[in-house]
Amino acid sequence: MNTHGVLPLEFKYIYIPLSRRRTKDIYKKCLIFSGDRGPADPIAPTIVIPPRNTSVVTGTSEVTMECVANARPLIKLSITWRKNGVIVNAGLSDFSRRLTILSPVVSDAGYYECEAILRSSSVPSVSAGAYLHVLEPPQFVKEPEKHITAEMEKVVDIPCQARGVPQPDIVWYKDAAPIDPVKTPRYRVLAGGSLQVNGLLPDDTGMFQCFARNGAGEVQTNTYLAVTSEYRPEYYRRASDSTVIDGMSVILHCETSGAPRPAITWQKGERVLASGSVQLPRFTLLESGSLLISPSHISDAGPTLAWPATPGASMRPRLTWWCQRDCVIHDLWCVSMLRRHVWEKEGSVINVQSIPRMKLDADGTLHISQTWSGDIGTYTCRVTSVGGNDSRSAHLRVRQLPHAPENPTALLSASERRAIDLSWAKPFDGNSPLIRYILEVSENNAPWAILLANIEPESTAVTVNGLIPARSYQFRLCAVNDVGKGQFSKETERVSLPEEPPSAPPQNVIASGRTNQSIMIQWQPPPESHQNGILRGYNVRYRLTGLPVDYQIKNITSPDVTNLLLEDLIIWTNYEIEVAAYNGAGMGTFSHKVTEWTLQGVPTIAPGTVRAEAVNSTTIRFNWAAPNPQFINGINQGYKVPPERWPASPGVSMVTVRPNFQDNVHVGYVTGLKKFSEYYTSVLCFTTPGDGPRSPPKLLRTHEDTPGPVGHLSFTEILDTSLKVSWSEPSEKNGVLTGYRISWEEFNRTNTRVTHYLPNVTLEYRVTGLTALTTYTIEVAGMTSKGQGQLSSSTISSGVPPAARASTNIAVTNTGPRSVTLQFKPGYDGKTSISRWQVEAQVGATGENDDWETVHQVSNEPDARSLVVPGLNPFTFYRFRMRQVNIVGGSPPSQPSRKIQTLPAPPDMAPANVTLRTASETSLWLRWMPLPEWEYNGNPEQVGYRLQYSRAGSQGRALTHMIADRLEREFTIEDLEEWTEYEVRVQAINGIGTGPWSQPVRGRTRESVPSCGPTNVSAFATTSSSILVRWFEVPEPDRNGLILGYKVAYKEKDSDNGVYFWTVEGNATHSVQLTGLGKYVLYEIQVLAFTRIGDGRPSSPPILPRTLDDVPGPPVGILFPEVRTTSVRLIWQSPSQPNGIILAYQITYHLNSTNSNGATVDVLNPSARQYTVTGLKAESVYVFRITAQTRKGWGEAAEALVVTTEKRATSRPAVPQKNVLARQVLLTWEPGSDGLSPVRYYTVQLRELPENNWTVHSASVNHEATSYIVSKLKPFTSYQFRIKATNDIGDSEYSEESEAITTLQDAPDEAPTILSVTPHTTTSVLIHFGGCVSYIALFTSHTELSKHKRYEIRMSVYNAVGEGPNSPPHEVFVGEAVPTAPPQNVAIQSATATQLDVMWDPPPVDAQNGDIQGYKVYFWEFQRKNETERLRTLFMPEGGVKLKNLTGYTTYMISVAPFNAAGDGPRSAPTRGRTQQAAPSAPSFIHFSELTTTSVNVSWGEPTFPNGIIEGYRLIYDGLSRMPALALTPGVSKTVTVDVKGTGPLWLKLRDLAEGATYNFRIRAKTFIYGPEVEANITTGPGEGAPGPPGEPYITRHGSALTIQWSSGDPGRAPITRYVIEARPSDEGLWDILIKDIPREATSHTFNMDILKQGVSYDFRVIGVNDYGYGSPSLPSPSISAQKVPPFYEEWWFLVVVALVGLIFILLLVFILIIRGQSKKYAKKSESDMVSLDEGRFPALELNNRRLSVKNSFCRKNGVYTRSPPRPSPGSLHYSDEDVSTKYNDLIPAESSSLTEKPSEISDSQGSDSEYEVDPNRQKTHSFVNHYISDPTYYNSWRRQQKGISRAQAYSYTESESGEPEHCTAPPPLPTLPPNCAAPEGSKGYKTTVYLLKWKYVFCECFTMMPSQSRTYLGYSTKRTTGVIDLGILIVSTGF
Repeated sequence: MNTHGVLPLEFKYIYIPLSRRRTKDIYKKCLIFSGDRGPADPIAPTIVIPPRNTSVVTGTSEVTMECVANARPLIKLSITWRKNGVIVNAGLSDFSRRLTILSPVVSDAGYYECEAILRSSSVPSVSAGAYLHVLEPPQFVKEPEKHITAEMEKVVDIPCQARGVPQPDIVWYKDAAPIDPVKTPRYRVLAGGSLQVNGLLPDDTGMFQCFARNGAGEVQTNTYLAVTSEYRPEYYRRASDSTVIDGMSVILHCETSGAPRPAITWQKGERVLASGSVQLPRFTLLESGSLLISPSHISDAGPTLAWPATPGASMRPRLTWWCQRDCVIHDLWCVSMLRRHVWEKEGSVINVQSIPRMKLDADGTLHISQTWSGDIGTYTCRVTSVGGNDSRSAHLRVRQLPHAPENPTALLSASERRAIDLSWAKPFDGNSPLIRYILEVSENNAPWAILLANIEPESTAVTVNGLIPARSYQFRLCAVNDVGKGQFSKETERVSLPEEPPSAPPQNVIASGRTNQSIMIQWQPPPESHQNGILRGYNVRYRLTGLPVDYQIKNITSPDVTNLLLEDLIIWTNYEIEVAAYNGAGMGTFSHKVTEWTLQGVPTIAPGTVRAEAVNSTTIRFNWAAPNPQFINGINQGYKVPPERWPASPGVSMVTVRPNFQDNVHVGYVTGLKKFSEYYTSVLCFTTPGDGPRSPPKLLRTHEDTPGPVGHLSFTEILDTSLKVSWSEPSEKNGVLTGYRISWEEFNRTNTRVTHYLPNVTLEYRVTGLTALTTYTIEVAGMTSKGQGQLSSSTISSGVPPAARASTNIAVTNTGPRSVTLQFKPGYDGKTSISRWQVEAQVGATGENDDWETVHQVSNEPDARSLVVPGLNPFTFYRFRMRQVNIVGGSPPSQPSRKIQTLPAPPDMAPANVTLRTASETSLWLRWMPLPEWEYNGNPEQVGYRLQYSRAGSQGRALTHMIADRLEREFTIEDLEEWTEYEVRVQAINGIGTGPWSQPVRGRTRESVPSCGPTNVSAFATTSSSILVRWFEVPEPDRNGLILGYKVAYKEKDSDNGVYFWTVEGNATHSVQLTGLGKYVLYEIQVLAFTRIGDGRPSSPPILPRTLDDVPGPPVGILFPEVRTTSVRLIWQSPSQPNGIILAYQITYHLNSTNSNGATVDVLNPSARQYTVTGLKAESVYVFRITAQTRKGWGEAAEALVVTTEKRATSRPAVPQKNVLARQVLLTWEPGSDGLSPVRYYTVQLRELPENNWTVHSASVNHEATSYIVSKLKPFTSYQFRIKATNDIGDSEYSEESEAITTLQDAPDEAPTILSVTPHTTTSVLIHFGGCVSYIALFTSHTELSKHKRYEIRMSVYNAVGEGPNSPPHEVFVGEAVPTAPPQNVAIQSATATQLDVMWDPPPVDAQNGDIQGYKVYFWEFQRKNETERLRTLFMPEGGVKLKNLTGYTTYMISVAPFNAAGDGPRSAPTRGRTQQAAPSAPSFIHFSELTTTSVNVSWGEPTFPNGIIEGYRLIYDGLSRMPALALTPGVSKTVTVDVKGTGPLWLKLRDLAEGATYNFRIRAKTFIYGPEVEANITTGPGEGAPGPPGEPYITRHGSALTIQWSSGDPGRAPITRYVIEARPSDEGLWDILIKDIPREATSHTFNMDILKQGVSYDFRVIGVNDYGYGSPSLPSPSISAQKVPPFYEEWWFLVVVALVGLIFILLLVFILIIRGQSKKYAKKSESDMVSLDEGRFPALELNNRRLSVKNSFCRKNGVYTRSPPRPSPGSLHYSDEDVSTKYNDLIPAESSSLTEKPSEISDSQGSDSEYEVDPNRQKTHSFVNHYISDPTYYNSWRRQQKGISRAQAYSYTESESGEPEHCTAPPPLPTLPPNCAAPEGSKGYKTTVYLLKWKYVFCECFTMMPSQSRTYLGYSTKRTTGVIDLGILIVSTGF
């Protein structure tokens, strides 16, 4: 038995099948530790997995070296790492098994050795090591300049030095060809890598490239070397005499040197033969400077001079001509002395005159110019003379271009791979030995390119090596002799090389761990040149790193898939992965191994040997052993000890213990547990991803302890000598209760203590033997086996019920953001101690009826006089009250404190639910949940948010953005970098400070196109049809995504042709050869990079390379405008493809019936465009061929036929036929008759139906063609075509129009434009797409989109033919969608005048698309949406809201919209609701007009916000300055109140004002209550600048008319504009305007007395008016009576009768008063109504006595002037102690004076004038008051009324208990007179008491008269009304 507890370990590898698939089993390799029960002897360490040699490139994130060892005991195994013998301590992990070097650099390279040591043991250690090679990519230390200039024959060094690890190899290229110093000894690569060129020559000029390569990469630099010289030209090959046969070509050599290269000129005599600007036929200046004469002529013999352009040496070579028989000759020279000679060729006589090329001299010499193959033959010269005949013959041969090789064949090589055997037959050499063959190749139908340029002339076969598998090749050859390059042979059959396995591995293999059991592997295909066929797929193989196990292989059968997720891997395990591509030929090479770890997992087993024991009553100690490291599945982060109370109870915290790697035994303590409680104990191990399983739980109890205090200690049945004590068991027993201990003692007298012990079941006890009215302290405590628990005590007085009372004098001090201090005076404690103070508060209190809630409690502080209340909310209103709790219970609450507001504080919380989404290539969409209102902690208007964002991982300064809207919950961060990851966080701010930051979230902007092109773009021509383009990568900041490849854009410069693109897939290739280009054409070339989003910006500026020159194409536009029977004139245009500089044209012609051997040849200068030929044969057909020449040779010939006749005509072709495709139509036609003038070309026109315009498609269709393909047509479009022919005569008519031809359908050309993609539901998206016309499509897949995933949406258009291209991708996040339905059942209730309660139901569940996070309530005033719309946002999914602070009595429209995390849903239909009435706003304005010294018109505007139905207005005015006249009348009020009912005329006429006084006017409107008032001041006239007083008026009477005259006064500051006449009754009535608008020039005015009241005396005065206002009035005029004829009642007899009647009435009245006075119950009821109308038809109330002058005013109504009162109306006249005007200066002040008048419900405009007239036909009327007060006869009458005047109720006065007026129909009995109105004894005068009676109230006014006064008069005038007068007046006079 093993007593040491350590098992010997043995490592074994087994394979466990994880899952059974169809064809194979997947096995998981496990490392098994097995142990036996043998003795625990140490086992020496062994290294199971040693370190391996590793190579890594600098810039790699990390490199890991692994060393796994085994020993026993394993716990004592220690691994030490050394680098080059030095111990390494950093980067160790997994018990030192792994050494990780972060970001390795070169200095990290070295020999790393791990040593395994068994501590505390004598066994030997073991070690193993490996080399770490850190490769550094090449970097140039020294680079050449971009341009180097050097002189010829000098030595130049081109620097190029690079460093790297290993040291890079330097390779040099010149003009893209490698430099071989062996072949070119002048080129030498120096030791540092620089290139040295010795003996510079002009040919050294060119582009030099330096490549530095090592195993880590490659870099290159370049320079351009220009070789120049400053020395004079020199000949290095001088001209020499040459001898040549006539007609042969000859070269006169003249080669010079110099820099720049000299220009050579050849001259014979004074004639320049050839130079750079002059070139004669037959003379060609070669590039070397030599002169080519072809063919030579005998006239060329003689000295010829050649000299360079720079003055220097010259040469005079001599040309000698000779003739012999058997040699190649051009001209034969034969001299005969005979007069007659004949030349023959092959026995036929030559007609020299008929052949222009032949000329016969007089000496018999035959000249043949422009020889060609037809001139070959034997020539015989026959001479005849008198003396005899003779003949000589010579054979003429002609050198020409070689023919094309014949029968070229191409076959796959049987002996070599990637090779083709090519063979051909030797062609005719053109009578000149062949120099070489040129072989061209076409790869995969690409343009022809030169493959081999120097094949030996003797060869008839060649093997082409270095070809690429799986590509097809086609070849052609041409032969070259000293004449030039011949025609190419016909092409060989296309030969395809067989496929081979890919010769290169996939590129850029990257692996990354995705989960704890999966790794994502990504790669790019092998380079195209190494794919060796069509890729069929990839093989991915992987295995555990460093273990000798087999690979597992994944096969990918699609070449388009370049990523694979390896699943079902082992958790937290390192894998090595390789990828290989395969094609039809087999598997290619595998890539370099990449290693990657699966992510960590959670432990799969729990810690073992868990033991737990209680240390004390609150602590448990745990011991456990660490789990097997193999099952931790990651890095052990520690252990968690989660005790769980039994039964379950919250509040137990988790304890975390860090791992102990030095010892297998771990110890942990859990404290703060409940005493004597049972817990389930277990331990778990956790890693970064999460927790592992718990160990089996064990039940354990903590130790017993003393109990806590008993609960609910209370006293009942309190008597003088006893009381009953009750309690409950302690809430914390902490053990088994054994009993209770109770004791009591007199307060502060311990010697009186009495103690009893009670059993544990006793919960009450009666204490006896107490002393009455004595204070006792009683204590109770529970007991366990551990002793006595905590005491609970209280004091109480025997015989006194302990009732506590409320605290008083609560004061709030030290107000802070979260706390206040309450100071208070405690209430009565009931003679027992206060056990708890309880603080209650109204939170956010706005009214006294808000709920109270407990906010703080303090226990066991009975003597407290102040409390600190913590835990309050900042910037919140509170009102506090207190309760004090004693042993009986709580007291009543105290009186509330004043309302306070806590101070503001920064926000406490960060915005929640912060999410970040990609918005576009340069923006991110940030979203968060705004703070709830109760978290603002300050003024809501100052609450906002601050965003902070920066690049992820960047150390730079972060950018911030402020958002002032507290309700904002989203923001789009703009102007970001494309394809960049950002980190964003949010915090709330208010006026005090900032809150905490939210947790950072990360998001990446969308991939975009590159923002700039590749750098260092260069290009140079390699052939006449190809250009090599090179570039560097796009700079990293401008890539904006993953570069998928490059596009080379090229176009002909200054051409209208479109831009062509050459695509290069992948980011590894940075060069391309453009082929198939135009020859000798200048191109604009730019390079751009593209990502999956699209193309980036092209490089700038464009580069301008030109292709090399070549032989030209055929001339075009051949026409014969003049054709005669023996001559023609030929015109042409230069070739459409000149392919270089045209140097000459060659014309060849012959009869069509003969072969070309007899053709005539002529060479013309390059500017020639016409040629005339004569001496032709009539009515014959000739063939003309025109060829152009560049420096590369003669090009392709253009051929044309012509008939030498003058009978020519034109005819049009037949109607074309058709063969229709989608984008082209094949037209065929039958040519018409050429009319003996051959067709030169055809013109094709088309038109698109239904349009009528014909357009030319091509005007140069070949004359031999009978069909033509019309291309570039639109699919599915109707066209018509027509054709015309053109010959030398001109154009034919167009053919008949073809039938309407409709092209076929084709797949769409363009992709649709996606305008937006938004989530529609949680599983679908809404796509808005289109261009000028937009469409909307709802996209859902058959299986629905997956939630919480990001999708990439592309669209394409398809039709019946096929599918068009895809649109650029749009990204969308699916899983969050806005609600698609509004809230339901929206209802509105009117709560108050400013509040509406809105309720609703949430949207249907299927339309919510997620959790509803809140609602937005939009509300606005009806029909004023744009001006008044407001928003209330609820951030809780509540079903209602109270809208406050609304406008009273206003209709609102309310709409509710839900929102969730994705955004806002639709609004509900607007619902209407109206608030209740409220106080109106102030009237909109006050306006004053007609301001005089004593009157003014006041008008006002309606309230802007009536907030209900306007019932009336109240106007109050008073004087602001006390005038001296006012001071003489103390006790008279200056304040007047007028109530105006209804909405009738909003103006009043006020007359009883003081001159020059300032008045304050206040007006407010009323609904059911009064609103705020509007205020304005006005000062009575005269104003500054107003006119002065006119002269005193003088009045004259003329019958019934009066004339007033006056004199003008001071006009003031402006001219007088008019005059006004005022009048008043002579007894001191009020002045009123009588006549207005008297012309300014008038000084008198006449009016009829009918407008005055009869029998009344009047005073008049005049007032001038100017632009400054009314001026000062004139002095009053003398009084004049308005009485015409005395009425009957003024006769003496009538007066006597009236006096007698009055005496009787007085006696009766005195009798009644005596009776009433005795009983003290008499009262006099009387009514007094004086009705008169002023200008505004307002009634007034007067109170006068005998000596008080009657105040009259005048008002015109329908031409009738009536008297108006001194006070305004309609309205209520409230005469308080400050009400009566001081002009009543002879009144004695009364004790109390009050008169109130209420207006009627009917406005003035509702009555008729007849109510105030005796006769409707009368023009005047006046009240009884006006009459009798002016008549001394009626002084003793208290009240009289004129007969016939109807009087209606004007005002109704009753007040209910609430103070509001009520209408009544009958007055009540008169009340008893108040005592204060009784006459005192010893009266010295009369005191008259006036009672103004209103229902339920009596108002008493006392007026005092002196003994000399004989009457007091009370007058009352009413306005029109329709009710009953409810006002009674009782007058009682008493003496004093």
